[in-house]
Amino acid sequence: MTRATQDGEAARAAFAHVDTWVFDLDNTLYPPGCDLWPKIDARMTVFICALFGVDGLSARALQKHYYRRYGTTLRGLVEEHGVPAEEFLSFVHDIDRSSLPPDHSLASAIAALPGRRLILTNGSRRHALATAKQLGVDHLFEDVFDIIAAGLLPKPHAETYEKFFDAHGVDPARAAMFEDIVHNLEAPHARGMKTVLVVPRHGADDHREEWERHEAIPTHVDFVTDDLAAFLEAIAPR
Repeated sequence: MTRATQDGEAARAAFAHVDTWVFDLDNTLYPPGCDLWPKIDARMTVFICALFGVDGLSARALQKHYYRRYGTTLRGLVEEHGVPAEEFLSFVHDIDRSSLPPDHSLASAIAALPGRRLILTNGSRRHALATAKQLGVDHLFEDVFDIIAAGLLPKPHAETYEKFFDAHGVDPARAAMFEDIVHNLEAPHARGMKTVLVVPRHGADDHREEWERHEAIPTHVDFVTDDLAAFLEAIAPR
């Protein structure tokens, strides 16, 4: 499923002005059905269990409460309990990435994009670089803008995107944003970015929260794909 392949010429034309390509990391650069995010999610629960001395069910409930209220579990722990951000990030991103194979098709598709390529993530820079390296695409990105660079204010806050634009000299009117969470595309679209929602393939695991899933595609999503590499190949200049 990809709107780009339905009308390749029109899709290429829609991205012809883009010279900056911005990618979310988790469940976007790597397939949404991959097991990396569940590993991170489980590490968050373990961290909270140890921090508060509570059982797994209680820890998970608190974890999801903070995620929904603050946009990340990390921000809730920092705001309400003064947890050191780097300590949390280091622990939850200490995962085995060997289940994620290098994606040569994705690497070739990203390499063919004209202009700059950046990663914008609510995770850590270290996690982004390690995961991109495992995928075989780390050398294709100019930089990573992570949750620390954002001052712990996560997407979808508009201020985070403004910080990102300023930090990297990005003109949103000449940029595209690729994301797996639909509400994270609202602010980019409002600022003139082309927006692409990356969704799981039919039958694949979907690790997004229920409230992050949408049957109907809102108007701030320009394109939808369940195959990022194929989508990028379809919109690449001929």
